[in-house]
Amino acid sequence: MSYTDKMLRDDALKGKVIVVTGGGSGLGKAMTKYFLELGAKVAITSRDLEKLKNTAQELEAETGGTCLPLQCDVRHYEEVENMLQEVLKAFGKVDVLLNNAAGNFISPTERLSANAFDTVIDIVLKGSKNCTLAFGKHWIDTKQTSATVLNIVTTYAWTGSAYVVPSATAKAGVLAMTRSLAVEWAKYGIRTNAIAPGPFPTKGAWDRLLPGDLAEKFDMAKKVPLKRVGDHQELANLAAYLVSDFSAYVNGEVIVIDGGEWLKGAGQFNLLEAIPEELWDQLEMMIKAKKKS
Repeated sequence: MSYTDKMLRDDALKGKVIVVTGGGSGLGKAMTKYFLELGAKVAITSRDLEKLKNTAQELEAETGGTCLPLQCDVRHYEEVENMLQEVLKAFGKVDVLLNNAAGNFISPTERLSANAFDTVIDIVLKGSKNCTLAFGKHWIDTKQTSATVLNIVTTYAWTGSAYVVPSATAKAGVLAMTRSLAVEWAKYGIRTNAIAPGPFPTKGAWDRLLPGDLAEKFDMAKKVPLKRVGDHQELANLAAYLVSDFSAYVNGEVIVIDGGEWLKGAGQFNLLEAIPEELWDQLEMMIKAKKKS
């Protein structure tokens, strides 16, 4: 067995209808593929319909499943409502909402325009709110007995992070919404959880964040105690578990999957890892010498 292997049994999501925002590429595409392999019907959404159609065609050919591409800008509530109606028209119901659509800039905050800041807030926080509210109202109004919202956040949602302030601000809001609704909507049979991934490089997003040779210079694996980045199947395994009935008692949880990265960054003295063995020997001798004197 390996961490790149698939975790759940083949029929684990049979009969479920899942909507994945930002499902046309990257991690959204990886999670969608595994959901299809496990028997779910999946609708993928983003603003780029052409990319969605190509992804849906590719994934249906690979998995034999049913993947519905739907254009939707999650920043606009009426588009989210229309998308939900299209899903219901195609599949008759919806069981799971995966809020995965995101936007980010790596930049000193003072270099960002107000519009750039708003763009990230609108996609990440407002978009997640729009989808969660539309789907939640539908589930409550139709008295559906069980449903799941799964949000993709980040580990800096609770610590904050310099140079990605709009994203940190937005993701912190999504995290608060996750925990709040887990309590408020549990009585309707709606579970709300989140995943906080560490480095899971994807071609599109990482090329935009770290263009040129920056990605090579800024080697994320070096920041992770396990000395590697995540494999997309690992994230897909966790997401599939959290939207499956196997996790029926998991509610309001935020699961970190980052190889220990954020804990390493949070510890006050973690930078001492850079000290070579010989220097530790010298430090130990100095400490012992001080004790004797």
